[in-house]
Amino acid sequence: MTISHPPRERARRAWQDPQRTPDERVDALIEAMTLREKVAQLHGLWVGTDPDGPGVAPHQTEMDNGNSFDELIPYGLGQLTRVFGTRPVDAAEGAAALVRAQQQLVAANRFGIPALVHEECLAGFTAWGATAYPVPLSWGATFDPDLVREMATRIGAGMRAVGVHQGLAPVLDVVRDARWGRVEETIGEDPYLVGTIATAYVQGLESTGIVATLKHFAGYAASRAGRNLAPVSMGPRELADVVLPPFEMAVTEGGVRSVMHSYAEVDGVPAAANRALLTELLRDTWGFDGTVVADYFGIGFLKLLHGVAGTFGEAATAALTAGVDVELPGPAAYVAPLIDEIESGRCDEAHVDRALRRVLLQKLELGLLDADWSPVPSALAAGEGARVDLDPPQDRALARRIAEQAVVLLKNDGLLPLDRPRSIAVIGPTADDPITLLGCYSFPAHIGVHHPELPLGVDIPTILDAVRAEFPDCDVTYAAGCHVSEPGTDGFAEALANAAAADLVVLALGDRSGLFGRGTSGEGCDAASLQLPGIQEELLEALLDGPTPVLLVVDSGRPYALGTAPQRAAGIVQMFFPGEEGGPALAGVLSGRVNPSGRLPVSIPATPYGQPWTYLSQKLALASEVSNLDPTPAYPFGAGIGYTSFRWSELTVSGDRLATDGSVEVSLTVENTGDRAGVEVVQLYLHDPVASVTRPVVRLIGFARVPAEPGAAVRVRFDMPASVTSFIGPDLTRIVEPGEIELRFGTSSADIRRTAVLTMTGPTLVLDHTRDRHCHVVLEPGR
Repeated sequence: MTISHPPRERARRAWQDPQRTPDERVDALIEAMTLREKVAQLHGLWVGTDPDGPGVAPHQTEMDNGNSFDELIPYGLGQLTRVFGTRPVDAAEGAAALVRAQQQLVAANRFGIPALVHEECLAGFTAWGATAYPVPLSWGATFDPDLVREMATRIGAGMRAVGVHQGLAPVLDVVRDARWGRVEETIGEDPYLVGTIATAYVQGLESTGIVATLKHFAGYAASRAGRNLAPVSMGPRELADVVLPPFEMAVTEGGVRSVMHSYAEVDGVPAAANRALLTELLRDTWGFDGTVVADYFGIGFLKLLHGVAGTFGEAATAALTAGVDVELPGPAAYVAPLIDEIESGRCDEAHVDRALRRVLLQKLELGLLDADWSPVPSALAAGEGARVDLDPPQDRALARRIAEQAVVLLKNDGLLPLDRPRSIAVIGPTADDPITLLGCYSFPAHIGVHHPELPLGVDIPTILDAVRAEFPDCDVTYAAGCHVSEPGTDGFAEALANAAAADLVVLALGDRSGLFGRGTSGEGCDAASLQLPGIQEELLEALLDGPTPVLLVVDSGRPYALGTAPQRAAGIVQMFFPGEEGGPALAGVLSGRVNPSGRLPVSIPATPYGQPWTYLSQKLALASEVSNLDPTPAYPFGAGIGYTSFRWSELTVSGDRLATDGSVEVSLTVENTGDRAGVEVVQLYLHDPVASVTRPVVRLIGFARVPAEPGAAVRVRFDMPASVTSFIGPDLTRIVEPGEIELRFGTSSADIRRTAVLTMTGPTLVLDHTRDRHCHVVLEPGR
């Protein structure tokens, strides 16, 4: 196929006329475009990747077809891929380089259309020098959507300031197998928690003008044996009841403008070629009107990995007709192969026009089609020499607040908070390595590790640094003891000697994130079991055998079995990659400066085997006489304690009968009976003892963070619509059934403090995506 360069358009500018409607402007532009120019708007371009370097996406070098910026821009370009997130670059220099690239692009294509610029922003803007926030699993541990919304607003402001338009976050995958490497990127194992936290993130990011991107749609986290990209064996009921609700919530309540298809194939159908998922459900049913973008190389994978396409052209046709609008990160299928498909008649050009309309309407909404558009972002408005700070003090302070709220105290035999200890032996492979505090999509772990000659870009106090700073008068010694994942017990002797000489041991174990086998957690870093990596459990047991009390600190990207620590450790603290301020947050918990209020977003297993299992299980998935395997976790979903005590009392219900189309008010009093201020996290679970299909024994339907001063009481009211009891029934529709239900109020999914029994009355109702999904919470002063 021979393609000639089109002449530059100078006369037709109707699409820039602000007096016309968006549809009229886009129609005028589409009508003037050649097929090649249309297709150019449907793909990105990844500039600056090293073909000989380590990949940051699967099959990165395999899928590079050599398209260059200069060759592509005469036709236009849909997106620029990761200008800041590909290699270390000063923010101001990167923004200036982006300005030049956009100017070159606008000058080269005859319509003067700039590219939409996207970046990763899963744990902060993935750019050198940007704040490294806690990972999403820590967001889940906060049980605080408002705090996550605030974080997303700050992330979006930083991205917008340097010229970025779209962020590839949040992840709404519900954990189904904790062995999966990307658990750290998820919010937890409960769909309601995932949905509420992720929707708050979407709202925060979108409020800044950044296009949020839901991923990975859908089923990705349920891959067989926890292996990245492995096939998913899941029925339509589990998909609709567990996997899809967070996406539905974010689409209908969050105002999200983009969705990324997943790499998953569910029951043999890859998401990238699934019209029922990407068009019939997402658009026709839920009403989504934004863009669907490909996960990196996902369209090419239809040929390369899934085997449902014989050529890249067939892959392009399958994805485009299914509803994938934009190929990322660069053009492998949505370029010459797609054009060949259209010119040969195997693909209707109308599919291109449909996707193009969505892309151009989004660019128009972002101001990229306006005649007065400028490529100069606000961070460079001051002119040459402007300094851009992507990690300002207010963002670091916010990162610390999130990290503090995400620390989960699981066990305390009275050792904590520490009272002026004379000596502490800090031991463990995660104690003095800043990277172990970060997830795999934080820039220092994602890209920075490949550039050891450069500084990290942000200050990241290690756990050791923070302990020494928090206890300046204490004699603090340090020994790694072992590596995170490598064998060898040579360091045991020093660790045991330090422990024997100290008043207490702070033992820091866990993960070091990475990509595709270069870490123990992260994308492509799946685990064979939930045993601590390497020989860390041996080090743990050796120290527990000694005379010195051990405070175990787990800093990880997934939950792990903790050996005999639940029985023998003096205290256990769980952190999920808490970010650049995670060390000081932990130290504050140890000293009592911070009263911990984090709760587990995933269960901590009692043994590393017998996986997968989550708390969201039917009766037959629990311990029973029918199997010798006991899946009961050491610490259940929602667990966590603090340094004060609470009394729950005075449970009242507005009635003992609830119509299937009605609502009920349920209230209780939470009183702080301790001697310091604290936060109780009241969790409301539904138990449906008899239903037309088997149901989880309990599932979360509401929660409330309840702060209280010593002696203060708070009245907590849940206004519960009957719709929150709905589930996918025998005919795969969402229904509310009459019958008896229990509302269980607990400090975790297993520690239930109060129960209300209700009888639901009336006919079985069929609900849809417009239903009310929430128990509306009101906090009032108690007696």
